[in-house]
Amino acid sequence: MPGDRLMRIHSDEFKAMAARVVEVTALTSRLNVLPFDDEAAKAELFKRILGRPLPPRVTIYPPFYTDHGLRLDLAERVFINQNCTFLDYAGIRLGERVMVGPKVTFITSGHPVDPEERRHYLTGAPIDVAENVWIGAGATILPGVSIGRDSVIAAGAVVADDVPAASLVTGAKATVQRQWGQGEFGTVSTVR
Repeated sequence: MPGDRLMRIHSDEFKAMAARVVEVTALTSRLNVLPFDDEAAKAELFKRILGRPLPPRVTIYPPFYTDHGLRLDLAERVFINQNCTFLDYAGIRLGERVMVGPKVTFITSGHPVDPEERRHYLTGAPIDVAENVWIGAGATILPGVSIGRDSVIAAGAVVADDVPAASLVTGAKATVQRQWGQGEFGTVSTVR
């Protein structure tokens, strides 16, 4: 898959990533104990975590967790509810008007399956979430997944494969349950 990564553990790249994880963990720890209404302090910490200010009209309810921050790309009008985790080293993009329920986890990194390589390498692939997607509470989005525009990920779903536009996916291994057409004035439901 384009964008797949293989990083040797203990390489210079790995050491730099590990140092960033320690830095961002300290920053998110501070963010997550701020009073909810301390907007100025939250904005400053998000700027340090993401390496830039939050885009206009982005809402994030702490607690919020990320391991890297610099590769988390949030478009305008994104909403992220409480207790979400973004392991973003390989890159995560959330398009405009994406809504993320509480306790959602995005994971872009892992380890090779081969036992001989598992302790020597990290693997990774980016996650791309198109515009106007709704991700339900407790869903898990795995490395390399793309989620198409206007789709809905049901609560608790584990998304290991790409999701077509305008689809509802459910289950411990998310599967397409139905799709609907996109139109200027509404949607037409089709059942599989």
